[in-house]
Amino acid sequence: MDKRFSNLFGFTEEQAITLLDTPLDQLAEDDSRYVAASELVNFATERSINALIRAVQNTDPSLDNRIVRRKSVESLGKLRSLQALPAISGCLADEDSYLVENAVWAIGEIGTQDSDILEEIAQLLEKPGQTYRVIIHTLAKLDYPPAAERIRKFVDATDKPTASAAISAVCRFTGDYSPIEKVLALLEHPNVYARRLCIQDLIDSRYYAAIPQIAQCPVSLVFRLRGIRLLAEAGIPAGAIAFTDIQPSLEQVIFDHPRDLKLVHGYDQTPTLEFVIRELYDTDFGRCYLATQTILEEYRESAGEALMATYAAEAHNDYGAHYHVMKLLGWLKYAPGYDLLVEGLNNREPQFQKSRAGAAIALGELGDTSAIPALVAVLETKIWDLKYAALMALEKLGDTSAHTIAANDQNWLIRAKATHTPASSKVINP
Repeated sequence: MDKRFSNLFGFTEEQAITLLDTPLDQLAEDDSRYVAASELVNFATERSINALIRAVQNTDPSLDNRIVRRKSVESLGKLRSLQALPAISGCLADEDSYLVENAVWAIGEIGTQDSDILEEIAQLLEKPGQTYRVIIHTLAKLDYPPAAERIRKFVDATDKPTASAAISAVCRFTGDYSPIEKVLALLEHPNVYARRLCIQDLIDSRYYAAIPQIAQCPVSLVFRLRGIRLLAEAGIPAGAIAFTDIQPSLEQVIFDHPRDLKLVHGYDQTPTLEFVIRELYDTDFGRCYLATQTILEEYRESAGEALMATYAAEAHNDYGAHYHVMKLLGWLKYAPGYDLLVEGLNNREPQFQKSRAGAAIALGELGDTSAIPALVAVLETKIWDLKYAALMALEKLGDTSAHTIAANDQNWLIRAKATHTPASSKVINP
């Protein structure tokens, strides 16, 4: 579990357990059992798990307690607590649809082959008012083919993400992938959430042929990298694909140039530089990529200074715009941005993680070999996409000496990149 954003409130385990166990009528005005349930995800101990289970089993009907139960179930799912399965599965029949949704999700995270639990989840497909997408996703993830025909009823759902999940699950269960084109089409949907969610569905379907199309989807590279990595980790051991099959798409995503994407937005006329720089702050990365492309095509001579100005004003504290500024400084070959890129490469704040890889790529594009020592140094981190980007940048700068170090890396993708050994070889195992 990724804990980079954890423990935001600084509670000790004892403090969080005590607060979570406090009776509702004894809480002080500023006490929050919800926060306590959130914080206990940082402590994978029997005491914390038991405290969360007690919170789940507290059936006080008040809204505050219902919210705490939902969060406790979520925390147990994140902790992947097998001993919590009975308590969590006991929530599947609850009247609180949000609690049911969280319980289904948590069971998917923990994992089970208990046919009674899986059948109870499948029966929720017949119950009105449920979040069917989560149910379908969990049944596919836990590989429960007896639900296939019940899931099939949702393939024409008006809600596109629900239909997408249903199609992907049926394809996986039946082995007939002829309907998968409807899911692939959502990679170009104007709604960013539909694009993100269909990547998850393609992962669930084990449709390895989708990897090149996932790479072209205009969403944050975080979603695309996850999709490619998870499909590779399923497909390579099964012998369905090799590292050499995924490498072009993987490196295309890490490079992340808008020319390699199928953009879903457009402009009626060429916008001003001020407008496209403001677009770099949009939460829909599809719009950010369109803005990036426009800057590269229309404002190569004047954009560098404007990007430095927006960085100083706002982008230094906006993780989305921060990333796009890093990449643009490299593609514009804007030499005055060198120090900013080195700073970005070494920024350890968790929300700027993808900016570190972006800065690595940008330093390679800038062409200044002074960056080589800094790029080699980040190979000591545990962030695989940062290390991969650093290796790509070092290649761009004409230095492959660090590949020898990376050939023994703990991450199989880094070993594969460093050695260029085909993933079909027994040497590389995800």
